[in-house]
Amino acid sequence: MHRYLENVVTLALNSDSCTGCGMCEMVCPHGVFTVEDAKARVMDRDACMECGACARNCPVEAISVRSGVGCAAGIIAGALGIKGDCCCSGDQVSCTANSEGG
Repeated sequence: MHRYLENVVTLALNSDSCTGCGMCEMVCPHGVFTVEDAKARVMDRDACMECGACARNCPVEAISVRSGVGCAAGIIAGALGIKGDCCCSGDQVSCTANSEGG
């Protein structure tokens, strides 16, 4: 399982609003969610790459995440040749620069 920086992910789940439909579990590319007892549960919050698939597919808007702000956005931008700052390393170094050397 892919892991990123600990305790920096913007992912939030409102379990009171969750209906347990399982869409988050189906669309999450890193298996962050599971459904137990008719409610979604975050299994590994730090594995979230903030892509936003879970929030976009939640029919009751029980999930929020600031997609496009984390490492996923930096990696995608770097692949597209777009330079920019991100918070991957904590020192606002360009993710593109970080990915070019290795």
